[in-house]
Amino acid sequence: MSAIPNLPESITRDHPLPADSKAPYAANVQAVINRKPETEHLEHIHGSSTNGIHTNGNSKTHSAAWQLHDTPIENQRPIRVIVIGAGYSGVYCGIRIPERLRNCELVIYEKNAGVGGTWYENQYPGAACDIPSHSYQFSFNPKPDWSALYAPSWEIRDYIEGTAKKYGADRFMKLEHEVKDCEWNSDEGKWHVQVKQPNGETFHDIADVLISARGLLNNPQWPDIDGLRSFGGEIMHSSKWNTKYDFKNKRVGVIGAGSSAIQIIPRLQAIEGCKLNCFIRSRTWISPPLGQASADKMGLGEQNEFTPEFLENIKNDPKAWHDFRMTVEADANNIHAVTLRGTPMQQGARKAFEDGMRTRLAKKPEYFDHLKPNFSPGCRRLTPGPGFLEALVEDNVHFIRDTISRIESKGVITTDGTLHEIDALVCATGFYASAAPPFRTAGLDGHELKHHWHTRATNYLSLATDQFPNHFFMLGPNGAIGEGSLTMMIESTGDYLVKCIRKIQKENVKSMVVKPERVRDFTEYCDEYFKTTVYMDDCQSWYRKDGQGRPSTHVTGLWPGSTLHCIEALRSPRWEDYEYTYLSPTNGTSARINQLAWLGNGWSTNQLREEVRQEELAFYLLPLFQERELGVPLPGRPEENVQFELRPWSY
Repeated sequence: MSAIPNLPESITRDHPLPADSKAPYAANVQAVINRKPETEHLEHIHGSSTNGIHTNGNSKTHSAAWQLHDTPIENQRPIRVIVIGAGYSGVYCGIRIPERLRNCELVIYEKNAGVGGTWYENQYPGAACDIPSHSYQFSFNPKPDWSALYAPSWEIRDYIEGTAKKYGADRFMKLEHEVKDCEWNSDEGKWHVQVKQPNGETFHDIADVLISARGLLNNPQWPDIDGLRSFGGEIMHSSKWNTKYDFKNKRVGVIGAGSSAIQIIPRLQAIEGCKLNCFIRSRTWISPPLGQASADKMGLGEQNEFTPEFLENIKNDPKAWHDFRMTVEADANNIHAVTLRGTPMQQGARKAFEDGMRTRLAKKPEYFDHLKPNFSPGCRRLTPGPGFLEALVEDNVHFIRDTISRIESKGVITTDGTLHEIDALVCATGFYASAAPPFRTAGLDGHELKHHWHTRATNYLSLATDQFPNHFFMLGPNGAIGEGSLTMMIESTGDYLVKCIRKIQKENVKSMVVKPERVRDFTEYCDEYFKTTVYMDDCQSWYRKDGQGRPSTHVTGLWPGSTLHCIEALRSPRWEDYEYTYLSPTNGTSARINQLAWLGNGWSTNQLREEVRQEELAFYLLPLFQERELGVPLPGRPEENVQFELRPWSY
């Protein structure tokens, strides 16, 4: 028997509410849809009358009696979100939050004068991506005309900024606005944030949700060397590069052997009259070009820059472009075994790295023994370093292995007593990774994040930690990857956080904080997982740092698994891993809190629009939702649907 009554069309065409309440309620619905966060809830608009909408039978307000939450079930109540940082992570938040949420006021504070995060800050010569550019872009905004396999920093910066403008994320950004202090107020269920403006003045902002999109490599770490600030020449950190300094005919000291130093040294070596003193104490592997297998399949050889013919082909041939992207991603996701000790892939990688380094150091073969590590490839961040080894053996480069004793006004003194006189000193010494931000962040009972992470940046799935309600991280501790696509992990984390914000909004959640037990469980999982990986070999790496930037025995920089593992782990939030408090009922603070109040008043928003379209009332029949939400089963044997072979279904 049909559940649809046979009503005349003249009736069904009318608004679903009684005539005497239609006008004010239609205005109410539009107010709900369009209202700004400071606007009152629906039940407070145009007085307290319910205008004929179903309640529990009493139009009067009783302070102790719970009443239906007088909104449609979608419950798009006003909510405000503050995002800190406008790099890849902040831009992604600036796209997905307004796309998927309604009635959400968003602001993105960026301390720099431009968009791009680390790619805005790192402007040193040679700064470039150390993985294939086509695997370092948003999945929904591919760029077919990357100039090189390893794109330079300026091109990545332009891509991030272009993406922000293309999808409107720049509307929410306030540049040169530096967050100075964040404090959680439990009574209000709000974050209070102090922000420094370009004019130097500080103002106060408030939000329901605080997202740190600062990334792992944001706060420069200078070397702890006696007399560093007594040096009389030019001194700069790789992330604070003086682009106006002329290195021509200068004596330059470079401290460090990480990714930045490996990219800087070849560029400085090539400058006319420049003489380098490279203080390299740590041993390191220099890898063959990451993504070389992909380049070989596409016939690119070992060249870094793409030919005009190649760019024209992938620009005009969608299939060739798609195939190239698939090849790059698949190859990156197919080398996870290289991170595990003793695997054939790891052993093969060591042999390939040794052979490659010997060949490139042929001019001074003794350097191979100076550089070859005892630890496995991958223990430190792998860097292909085009031109680094070749530059190191040139006559204008001095490879210094002795430890630095101190620095004085004329140069660097090593432990053998030698004074290495220099005109400029470059510190390519990395960042305070997996540490609290330089500003105060105070959670429950004033507990500060720098104390919480004093010995280790404990976390839950890299995106939250206990005692800090409604506070989430993009690329937080344990949020990076040793192989695979980092941008896909950013997208997965961002999607997870949007779901958290929507849950807070829809279910009238006042505070949402991960349980300490789940933080403990994830920490235990990480430690157990990493035991069999190369990351626990005896090396110094930003992958393993404590909460103060010092070497640690724990891996705090990397996700405990592959990129595909991370994507699946963050696919469906485990809401039971969090503790919640709820907003008081709107009809009186003494009424009991009903955690199912989000069910609303029995209506859906789509039914209450002033002019309801057919698509809104039967959206579930549209191909868009059939394919994405429900799926169209295969006749006869639905279990053979290739969709669930490629990606197992998840709740």
